[in-house]
Parts: sequence; C-alpha cells; structure tokens
Amino acid sequence: MLSNIVEVIAEKRLFKRYGLLLLALFISAISYNLLIYPTKIVAGGGNGLSIVVEWAFHLSPSLFILMFNVVVLIIGVLALGIEKTSGALVASFVYPFFVDVTSGITTIISVNNSDIPLICLFAGIISGWTSGIIYKMGFSSGGTSLINQIVFEKAKISISKTSFTINLIIVLLGGLCFGINNIMYAVIVIFVSSIVIDKVLIGISKNKVFYIFTTKEKEVREFLINEVGHGITEFNVISGYLNQKGKMLMTAVPTKDYFKTSTGIKDIDKDAFFIVTDSYQLLNGA
Repeated sequence: MLSNIVEVIAEKRLFKRYGLLLLALFISAISYNLLIYPTKIVAGGGNGLSIVVEWAFHLSPSLFILMFNVVVLIIGVLALGIEKTSGALVASFVYPFFVDVTSGITTIISVNNSDIPLICLFAGIISGWTSGIIYKMGFSSGGTSLINQIVFEKAKISISKTSFTINLIIVLLGGLCFGINNIMYAVIVIFVSSIVIDKVLIGISKNKVFYIFTTKEKEVREFLINEVGHGITEFNVISGYLNQKGKMLMTAVPTKDYFKTSTGIKDIDKDAFFIVTDSYQLLNGA
C-alpha cells in the first residue's frame, strides 16, 4: 500500500517537473523570438551566440542552437557520463524546436521594440523566471550551462567564474557586431535575470530575523513581546571585542515591522548592536 502511494507521488512529481520544464522552455522561446532576436540583444548563452552566428554566417538561430546543444551534449556525455548530463537532454532538443515553432510570433503579437530598456527589463525577468524554474525542477538548459558543469568537474573552476567568462566573451562579440550599446543592454538583461533566478530558487523574503546584542535585554525583550508582538529566543554570548558577557536576543518579524523594530531597539539602547537577515520561511512563530 505504502509503495503504491510513493509511486503515485513520484509519478505526479515527475509529471509536474517535466510539465514545468516544457512550459519554461516554451515561454523562453517566445521571449527570444519576441524580445531578444528582433532587438539583437546579445545577452550571453546560446541565445546570444546564435544572434552573432546568424549575423556572421546567416545560419538559422534555431538550427545553430540545436547544433550547439548537440555538440555540447555529446562532449558532456563523454566527459561526465550520461547520468550527469541527462538533466540537459530534454532542453537541448526541445528548446531549439520551440524557437523554430515560435519564430513567427511577431506576426501574431506586435511589440514596439523602440523602447530597448523596457525590452531588456522584461527579457531579463522572463529569462530569470524560466531559468529559475528549470534549475528548481532539477534540470539544465544545456548549451553553455552544460559547459560550465563540464569545466567545473574537470578543471575545478567554479561555475560562476566559468559562466561569467563565457558570457563576457559572447557579450563582447555582440558589442563588436552591433555596437557598444548592445553590451550595455546585455548587462541589464543579465543583471535582472540573475536577480529573478535567485528569487525563483529561494523565494522572496517576507520576514526579517533580528540578532540583537544589548546590555538592556530586559527592556528590549519587553518591547519585542509587548509592542511588536513577537516572541524571542535568548542566547548567552560573550562579546569578542569587549569581552563582555550578555544575551543575544533573536526574533523574527514581518518585513512591514522592520522599521518599527529597528527604531524601537535603538530608542531603548542607542549602543545596541544587531544584525538583520532575510528569512524565507517562518513556521510556528519566532
């Protein structure tokens, strides 16, 4: 009975994962044909490289992306094995197919491409959301993402460094082909995309956690409980700088109460030292 339930849950999760993967790839392909390709913004990755290759060799973007993904996939299988590259298998073939299928989207949806900064903003948001969903579901988008993984496994160079280097080269190529403004627009897309990816992967912080070191812990405790309305946790600590014993108070409050909490603590103890961090999940109170 239990094994059947586990199998059903696994099947539902698998269906959800692949469903979201296909949705993300499809939306990404629409964004490419609707926003990126018409404006020729070379914002790194296989998408950016395809625009440069088409400009230089007049090769269809969807065909180049397919060829590029297949070559990288083969190298990945040889270098890492099928198990570590299987996550990129679907995207490597499905994404260029979606790019080809949606290539005529501009005949259906008309976008005014004269406002390039706005295009960059939305392209970055969509790119970040789709990439975040793909990573969150345990897949890879293939192409340059797989190259980053290969370099990390074989050369032990961090994925962030490899990704930065590869994207920098592609963006600079875009600048050579389409001018210096293209580089600036690409930076906007990449910057916005990276922020959105983080938000998709770890969520949006709705709470703040305060770690408070104060000599007036009684007054601060009463303020947090009675005025702010949140519980606290106390730690016995020693200040490394002053070698002074005291208590560290920890409390989690909604973001809307951040200003009230921080101001109240300072009013009680102007010498209070506190650290504030984001909290992405809060269960059963502070």
